[in-house]
Amino acid sequence: MPELAEFRGCEASFPKDEFKARQARARAAINAAGYDALIVTTPENIYWLTGRQTAGYFAFQALIMPEEGEPTLLVRQLELVGSIANTWLDDIAVYQDGEEPASLLVQLLRERGIRRSAIELAGWFLSPMLAQKIAAEIGVETMPDGSGILVPLRTVKSPAELAAIRLAASYAQAGLAAGISASGAGTDENAIAAAMLDAATRAGSEVMAMEPLISSGPRSGLPHMTWRRRRLEEGDPVFLELAGSHARYHAALMRTVWIGQPPVEARRMMDCSLTALDAALSEIKPGASCAAPHEAAQRVIDAAGYTAAFRKRIGYSMGVAFAPDWGEGGILSLFSGVDRIIEPGMVFHLPATLRSYGVWTVGASETVIVTENGAEPLSNLQRDLTIR
Repeated sequence: MPELAEFRGCEASFPKDEFKARQARARAAINAAGYDALIVTTPENIYWLTGRQTAGYFAFQALIMPEEGEPTLLVRQLELVGSIANTWLDDIAVYQDGEEPASLLVQLLRERGIRRSAIELAGWFLSPMLAQKIAAEIGVETMPDGSGILVPLRTVKSPAELAAIRLAASYAQAGLAAGISASGAGTDENAIAAAMLDAATRAGSEVMAMEPLISSGPRSGLPHMTWRRRRLEEGDPVFLELAGSHARYHAALMRTVWIGQPPVEARRMMDCSLTALDAALSEIKPGASCAAPHEAAQRVIDAAGYTAAFRKRIGYSMGVAFAPDWGEGGILSLFSGVDRIIEPGMVFHLPATLRSYGVWTVGASETVIVTENGAEPLSNLQRDLTIR
């Protein structure tokens, strides 16, 4: 077997300097929070700091990110070589199947002289039981929650991140265009899904953090439905949405198709959705609050009498994503009460959808990069209803 060092960084998503810059920002944030180290447990944050990615993140992993010195990654033995290949890290520890990772994690903390550490408790992949075991091994009832330390650092993207998102957007557009072309009376949802996935993947997309959303007829009026073999008929609405992925960075896109002429009410709702999207996009500019785009869209929707057909945020941050979600909505949303100021380099997905529940969904979305001048949409696909 080759020396493991030969694999280091050979599959890394970005150059070493990109991760070094992120780690330097993380150290400053950890220090400002008053800790010796942060135990990073969310796949997105581990990836953002190191490039560590795998389909095996269902197994426990943790990154000890000290406020001084180099990070230590703890992974399952099976993941060792992949971790070396995907990262530039020098310090990777492993646990064997059947071993208790909590004990080894605490041992690593002690060996590195870390006494004041916080841990990310809010992620989906650290169970309350394992968090309790880690705290017990340290000798405390509960550990300080450091879930909010890193996420603010991810909201403004670097040039390398923006380049990845632009590529992801091109994959999403290829997939959506193929889905629209495949939609027609007599075909079925599975054929549309196959066309979308095929086109996006051929365009360059890597694995997506969430499956595409394809639903037709009355099923399109149910949120977050996926394909289920339904055959399309004349008069059916078709709801299509997917995210392309490049180096785990995602960009999403959504459009609506109608097989034949849509009802007058569906046409009216679609017009309202497009006007609301335009209103939101016009408010995305440096210095505005993250509430402003949502409130602009909400005013349009309320004035048209469709308040009950919306009842959600107008948008959310996009960037690094691992299943089960393709967005960074847990970091930052475009919604009422969110007073975070919009800055150049932020990226948002704005799905402007209106629903007649159990009947149809209409709308369109854009992923946009915030520039000095406002919102730059990353697609040029027609937003209006496509009549097939």
